[in-house]
Amino acid sequence: MADCPRNPHRWQHPRRQSFACCGVTHVFGFVGIPVKSLANRAISLGIRFLAFHNEQSAGYPASANTWPMVMISGSCDQNDAGRGDFQELHQIEAVKPFSKLSVKAKDINDIPNCVVQVIDWAVSGRPGECYLDLPSDVLHQTVTESEAESLVTAAQSKPIAKGNQVLNSEIEGAAELLRKAERPLIVFGKGVAHARAENELRKLVETTGIPFLPTPMGKGLLPDTHELAPSAARSLAIWLNWLLHFGEPPKWSKDVKFILEDICKGEIELRKPHLGLVGDAKKVLELINKEIKDDPFCLAKNHPWVEAISKKAKENTPMRIIRDAILGVRSPAPILVAEGPNTMDVGRAVLIQTEPRTRLDAAAVAEPDRLIVAVEGDSGFGFSAMEVETLVSYQLPVVVIVFNNGGVYGGDRRSPEEKTGPFKGDPAPTSFVPGAAYHILIEAFGGKGYLVETPDELKPALAESFSARKPTVINVTIDPYAGAASGRLQHKS
Repeated sequence: MADCPRNPHRWQHPRRQSFACCGVTHVFGFVGIPVKSLANRAISLGIRFLAFHNEQSAGYPASANTWPMVMISGSCDQNDAGRGDFQELHQIEAVKPFSKLSVKAKDINDIPNCVVQVIDWAVSGRPGECYLDLPSDVLHQTVTESEAESLVTAAQSKPIAKGNQVLNSEIEGAAELLRKAERPLIVFGKGVAHARAENELRKLVETTGIPFLPTPMGKGLLPDTHELAPSAARSLAIWLNWLLHFGEPPKWSKDVKFILEDICKGEIELRKPHLGLVGDAKKVLELINKEIKDDPFCLAKNHPWVEAISKKAKENTPMRIIRDAILGVRSPAPILVAEGPNTMDVGRAVLIQTEPRTRLDAAAVAEPDRLIVAVEGDSGFGFSAMEVETLVSYQLPVVVIVFNNGGVYGGDRRSPEEKTGPFKGDPAPTSFVPGAAYHILIEAFGGKGYLVETPDELKPALAESFSARKPTVINVTIDPYAGAASGRLQHKS
């Protein structure tokens, strides 16, 4: 926990110190009148506040795929609840299905406990989103400085629940299953990233010689260039849940045995693996490595399974220009973001990560030394295109590469038979204005824009923007009719 700074004012509101004392360093927000003072005070306490244009854009980078997030919102005066007050909503009930915990501070004295509670819940166990409701009457209450400090200190002193302890027999069982497997594969993702268990993971992979496949949020924990990484071999090893076909045939053998490690017991119960290990990934991997050390084994490079995956991986062709430009950036490696159906699918398979926690589906600017490269389709870019003003406003080191094919999946691909009816002259539901000049949007705010129409033009645009590390949009126009839509129902993408 960070030391709680003193406030020179006699009258104080403990919500600000509560977040500072819980180690909060960044807040992403869309500020209205009820929480404007919170934003200003957070800045004075050393917390960086990044103001966005809407709640979606503020929450998206903060949550980033089940990473911990606390959403704070004001609400109507408690005395006016149920009377149709301005923007009245039963917010606690509305967010319950989507959050780990939702609480309301009904009095100023409740705030430190509520803050500590939602932060602990957000980061403990399986990380996720929590919600804190601050009614307007509570926001206008005050306490003295000494009372605020006492409330914060008391809230911090409450014990935090400990996680589950994995059984030795379960570790022994996992090691034995790996030892006897004919075609073993290690699949890992955000749980290992959150536990910072990349060293333990590398030891397991290199000790046993078992090939591995990262899910999107696991990319970079081991380099995609590793000899045991078949990341491009999507027909032999492909993402879990719908990306991994729920672990079921035909993507997986009907007699496959899954060992599933998760910090959340509920996930184990839901997935029903052959063997479930409940615990922190770092600790579980340490125990498995220790068990294997006592009775070691290793797949040879000429093992038929290892050879088959390595051969398959070499058959695919990556987006060489962007991939090579990213690989050319010295450590710390850029944080890579991919959005948009086709762009995200291709990026998952072929854009390479070499360092841990550098792959997100939305970027939070918490590491100022890292370049952020956002590879977007034109549809994905459109979700939050006005946030290029935010990039310029805060001078964030973000380069946005927009693949502009004139639509969600490309141009108007309807057959003549489909263009009927009184509105047949309208554009297709999935098409955009052809040749949209997205690069000019950021120039309107003082950023740098590039229009790229050929591979030869892309290389210098990437080199210049990566070197400058300034807010940039590279508008890459591509054939609107090339390729196939990734969003087919059978693929659920």
